[in-house]
Amino acid sequence: MLDLPPRFHVCAEGSPAFDSEYSLCPLMSNGGLGMALRRAGNHPSFHGRYNTNQYALEVIFHNRMRQYECLTDDPTTATAVYVPYYPALELHPHLCGSFNATARNGASEAFLRWLSSQPSWATHDGRDHFMVASKTTWMFRRKESGDDQGCGNSFLEQPESRNMTVLTYETDIWERPRRGYFPVPYPSYFHPSSAGEVATWQARLRATSRSWLFAFAGARRPNGTLPIRDRIFDACDGSDGRCGMLDCGGGHVSCRRSPRKVVSLFVSSRFCLQPPGDSFMRRSAVDAVMAGCIPVFFHEASTFEKQYRWHERDDPNREGDRGSYYVFVDQNDVLQGKVGIEEVLSRYNDEEVAAMRDEVIKMIPRFMYKDPTVSFDGGTRDAFDIAVDEVLARMRRIKDGEILGGKDGNDD
Repeated sequence: MLDLPPRFHVCAEGSPAFDSEYSLCPLMSNGGLGMALRRAGNHPSFHGRYNTNQYALEVIFHNRMRQYECLTDDPTTATAVYVPYYPALELHPHLCGSFNATARNGASEAFLRWLSSQPSWATHDGRDHFMVASKTTWMFRRKESGDDQGCGNSFLEQPESRNMTVLTYETDIWERPRRGYFPVPYPSYFHPSSAGEVATWQARLRATSRSWLFAFAGARRPNGTLPIRDRIFDACDGSDGRCGMLDCGGGHVSCRRSPRKVVSLFVSSRFCLQPPGDSFMRRSAVDAVMAGCIPVFFHEASTFEKQYRWHERDDPNREGDRGSYYVFVDQNDVLQGKVGIEEVLSRYNDEEVAAMRDEVIKMIPRFMYKDPTVSFDGGTRDAFDIAVDEVLARMRRIKDGEILGGKDGNDD
């Protein structure tokens, strides 16, 4: 793990990202987990549940790497070099709006110049380096055209970044050959400190009675820009009490600030609807897994098998049963009136729903991130462990010449 100069400590007090009124850094307490969730009436905290910001993975991952048992001080003997820079947290204060290219890219470009000048970089031109960028790749692939409007920067378009392996929340599933961007799950609210906590939560989810057939937590988009969401609101309004809705738009409740309401809704629902939003993947899909709620996807680029292939299955080489834990409803069929959401979900009987839910509940360890502030009790492998194992395997293939130039069409 590289030691960065203080000027590249994005969330250090006094840094530009920390001092900005739009900074996310104040939300990164508790090793990135945020504040512990408490019951009403000042009862003890829910064990392992926190108000975790969806963009906190850079901090969580960094703190987990500090505990990693296989760290070495000698980069020449290391299989991989972890770079603990926070590009998403640096970008966030000037994410969207009228910012020029210098404001968007200046800090991250200065960091990349420093990084590529380090001795550890020279051996493999950075192809053995990896890092986390906790937004979707779209936010880091801006094409500068002289128009200061819009969102994002060009961090992942820089030559240095293109040599590295970067873990993000979403990638372009159609890009071939695949570049070194690999999706990993969003952090949810559940960060256990022991395998016992995980097993207890899984058992509770299996025994929970679910009063809603389906649920949605989200908002419409203005001017009908995401019509599938309008259809979901219509389906819920017309469901005769079979749909649970958490409207997060306009003057309604903020889903990001009401994790207890999201968890309560999803734990009480059989199916959780996951339409595309600002991007194809939603943190809500991971929240659904943590609640044992069967995800319903409306676009192939939203599915775990397309995005989170490292984490979807215990055995990534296992074939078959790909649809055993989720439902796919093509959004075009919904928009054209060929199918109804409630109609599709009502076809599943109790036994089928129970089997699908059990598959989702089994996925919880692979999609959660352990508490990085304590030593985890038990041998459970979480999303961090899976990601690091896959990165190390990729680095070995690069060094063995199996992946030329850091990319390979089958490298996913």
